Amino acid sequence: MLWTVLLALLVLLLLQTQLSVSLRDLRTRGSISPLHSRPPSSSSPSSSSSSSYNATQQRLPGAIIIGVRKGGTRALLEMLNLHPDVEVAKAEVHYFNVEEHYRQGLAWYRAQMPFTLPGQLTVEKTPGYFASPQVPARVWDMNPAVRLLLIVRDPAERLVSDYTQVLHNRLTQHKPYQPLEELLLRKGHINHGYKALQRSLYHLHLARWLEVFPREQIHVVDGDALIRDPFPELRKAERFLDLPPRINPSNFYFNITKGFYCLLSAGHDKCLDESKGRPHAPLSTQALQKLCRYFRKPNKHFFEMVGRSFSWC
Repeated sequence: MLWTVLLALLVLLLLQTQLSVSLRDLRTRGSISPLHSRPPSSSSPSSSSSSSYNATQQRLPGAIIIGVRKGGTRALLEMLNLHPDVEVAKAEVHYFNVEEHYRQGLAWYRAQMPFTLPGQLTVEKTPGYFASPQVPARVWDMNPAVRLLLIVRDPAERLVSDYTQVLHNRLTQHKPYQPLEELLLRKGHINHGYKALQRSLYHLHLARWLEVFPREQIHVVDGDALIRDPFPELRKAERFLDLPPRINPSNFYFNITKGFYCLLSAGHDKCLDESKGRPHAPLSTQALQKLCRYFRKPNKHFFEMVGRSFSWC
C-alpha cells in the first residue's frame, strides 16, 4: 500500500514538471507571437492586391459610343481600351433602347459594366442607341454629364454593310432574304421605308440628341479615317475624354492579310473578328449612283450640324 502511494506521488511530480515546462514554452512563444501576427505592411504584394481589389467596383459609364451601326463602333471601343485609364463593357448592353432591359433599372445596367479603379473611365457601346428616339432623354436622366462618341462613315457604304450583316445572319440561319437592290429600290426609285436607309440619315437622329445634349458633349469620329489611319482619330478621342495621351502609333500595325489595322499592347496583338472586313453584298453602279444622289441633301444637313464635312460618295 505504501509503495502504491509513493508511486502515485512520483507520477504526480513528473506531471507537474512537464506542465511547468509546457507553460514556459507557451510564454516564450507568446512573447514573439506579435511579430508573426503583425498585419502585412502596405508594401507587401498580398496587401497591395487586396487593397486594389477592394477599391474596384462597377461604375456607370462616363462615356458611351452611341453609334452608328456598322460605322466602326467595335473598332473604336477596342482601340480606346488600349488606354490604361479606360475599361470597356465587353458586350453591347442595349439598356436604353430595349424596354425589357430598361425596366430593370440602373442597378441592372451598372451590373453589366466592368470593374474599375477610382479614376478609370468606364465606356460602353451600343450602336442601336443613335437611331432610337427614346434613348437621348434616358441617357440624360442617367447622367447629364456623360460624354458621347458618334462614329460615322459614308452613309451609302454603311447601308451596304448593314445589309451584308443581316444577309449573313439570315444565311447562317438558312432563311431566305431579298437581294439588296430589291429592298433599296421600288419601281426604280429609292425606297424611303427601308430601315437600313433610315439608319443612314444621320442628321435626323443627331437632331434628337441635340434637343437633349449640347453639341460639345458629342464627339464625332470619322470611321473611314479610323480604318485608314487609326492614331489621329484616337488622339482626338483622348482629348475629348480628358484622358492623358497614352495611345501611340506603335499600338497599331497594318495586317496585309486582313486588309485593316490590328492592335498591339504589352507585346500582344489583337485583330477584330472575321465579320469585320467581310466582302460587301453586290450593288449595281446605277443603284449606287441613285443612292449617293439621294444622300447629298441629308449629308449636307449633317455637315452643317457637326461643323465639318466628309468625303462621302
